[in-house]
Amino acid sequence: MLELQWPWALLALPLPLLILWRRPASDHHAPLYWRYGQTLRDPHASRSAFQQRIPLLLLLSAWLCLIVAIARPTWLGEPTRIPPTGRDLLIALDLSGSMQISDMTLEQQPADRLMAAKRVLEAFIKDRQGDRVGIIVFGSKAFLQAPLSYDLDTINQLIQETQIGFAGEQTAIGDAIGLGIKRLEDKPAEQKVLILMTDGANTAGRVSPLQAANFAAKENVTIHTIGIGADTMTVQGFFGPKVINPSSDLDEPLLTNIAELTGGRFFRARSTEELHAIYRILDELEPTPSDAILQRPQTTLFHWLGLLALGLFSLAMVMTKRIHWTLRGRS
Repeated sequence: MLELQWPWALLALPLPLLILWRRPASDHHAPLYWRYGQTLRDPHASRSAFQQRIPLLLLLSAWLCLIVAIARPTWLGEPTRIPPTGRDLLIALDLSGSMQISDMTLEQQPADRLMAAKRVLEAFIKDRQGDRVGIIVFGSKAFLQAPLSYDLDTINQLIQETQIGFAGEQTAIGDAIGLGIKRLEDKPAEQKVLILMTDGANTAGRVSPLQAANFAAKENVTIHTIGIGADTMTVQGFFGPKVINPSSDLDEPLLTNIAELTGGRFFRARSTEELHAIYRILDELEPTPSDAILQRPQTTLFHWLGLLALGLFSLAMVMTKRIHWTLRGRS
């Protein structure tokens, strides 16, 4: 759609007609208006009347382009929906060896903890439109898998590509928190959110988890912790099936302290269903922006019309001089 930002400028369009109407009849004053105007009205001109009027038509066209350009025409494209800026959200995912324990289910089939976490995170991240999401993976060390980005499809793809052992077999919770704090530097306080998902205790790393949590509190980083893993699991032993606790290594008091120190919450996910429910709660605790922004791309056209007006005016002057000198040569 075409829109004029200064439509009142169009009032100047009839100005040349007013000048012609108010022009004195005497040819003595003609040079005040156009030096070569007499050339176009010379009765002895050998050129056709139409050819003599071409410069005048070019001048009128230049005037039209100039006035429309002054009115600042703008082409408005189709409106696009842009989600407003939300939070900067980091997800720290445990890739230690214990995440391969198959005590979860997907579609009524046994699944390991990492596979269940991937499925739940996929749905969670798709709903974070307007947020920048990043991924930290940790095992014996912590690594940034994906920096904060609005490209949620790529973030999801990188999560699906993670594998057990990418970061080592142990669990460096403190290092993961420290890396998260570093990546959330210089962000507004309400945007500093870290979700830490693990199934064990801190067994590696150079930073103590509680020290990292205290520093996170000073930096206004909110940490929500999730302990993943079932409480009971039936395994085949030497003397037959037996029930064990596959989450005996999970340090729930530590994860609770980390969450409390930073103003977050600790959650316990004993099944895939509970993990889905936890992330629905996190959606409520850390809501995405609700009002989208409609934006229409704008393309200004005034400079093109201005250049066209200049070109038409120059062409009119050249043609007028040529006609003038041609007639003088024949006289």
